Amino acid sequence: MDRRRFVAVIGSALAAPLVIAQQAAKVPRIGYLFSFVRSQGEHLWEACRQGMRELGYVEGRNVVLEPRWADGHHDRMPALVAELVRLKADVIVAAATPANLAARAGAGSIPVVMVAVADPLRIGLVDSLARPGGRMTGLSLLTPELSGKRLSMLAEVAGQMRRVAVLNNPDNSSYAVFLQETSGAAKGMQIQIHTLDARNSGEIERAFEGASRLGAQALIVFDDPVLWSHRKQVVTLAAQARLPVMYGYSEFVDEGGLISYGPHRPDLYRRTAAYVDRILKGANPAELPIERPTRFELFVNLKTAKSLGLAIPKSVLLRADRVIE
Repeated sequence: MDRRRFVAVIGSALAAPLVIAQQAAKVPRIGYLFSFVRSQGEHLWEACRQGMRELGYVEGRNVVLEPRWADGHHDRMPALVAELVRLKADVIVAAATPANLAARAGAGSIPVVMVAVADPLRIGLVDSLARPGGRMTGLSLLTPELSGKRLSMLAEVAGQMRRVAVLNNPDNSSYAVFLQETSGAAKGMQIQIHTLDARNSGEIERAFEGASRLGAQALIVFDDPVLWSHRKQVVTLAAQARLPVMYGYSEFVDEGGLISYGPHRPDLYRRTAAYVDRILKGANPAELPIERPTRFELFVNLKTAKSLGLAIPKSVLLRADRVIE
């Protein structure tokens, strides 16, 4: 063998492991699909990133993260899913029910990690909580099962109630689940429930006008990314109508809402990283059980209570994780 051929053979032999290593070190691409407005959901996006960092993923080095925001417009979801498919995402993390329904319809064979879905079993996203089946798994909000507790706490705070309005987005498939749970609890408490639909800012304003016409004594805001994105408007209108309101998200109370009770959402978003990590390492999403929240928060705004002429019972204050004075 002449010297030139010998060098070529040795060079090829040395290069082969490098090529194999480069192929093995393919950087995964993770898509994130958010229903809400980015400026209002940055803390939840940061929770997702924090979870990935805790597991050793460094953006731009061993993972690429691709967030997409619908800004409260559910009709944008299919196009955003299609974009992530074109980018060949290895996994898609979908936040809230509308995003997950769009991902189920358009993500093809890409595994989907859900988060902030009220009840994935009842709305047909999975076959069971223990063995989801298909390509979707993740974290449930469990909020429908909390509906009775929210109504009970609202009654503790607002006093005697006979007529309660619920604000919901009828385009959100979880609406029926929330309504069923709330209505069941209300029946036992001899409370009438009236639904008010709101898909956008204009309908939110008309819904509060409807609450006044109905003579509603209190209001419950169902969990929904559109209503959450318009929380400043909701809180302002509630103050103008002088209505005690129970929310599922603590951000409403930060804006001046009266009371909220629900899972600690940043923790749920951070936990999506564990699912992404396991799927990237070969786990089958069909066999990864749906995780339920274990941490819940009760927020109370005493300043708002005072403006409404309400005295928050000590029994509620003692349970509160945070009291705004």
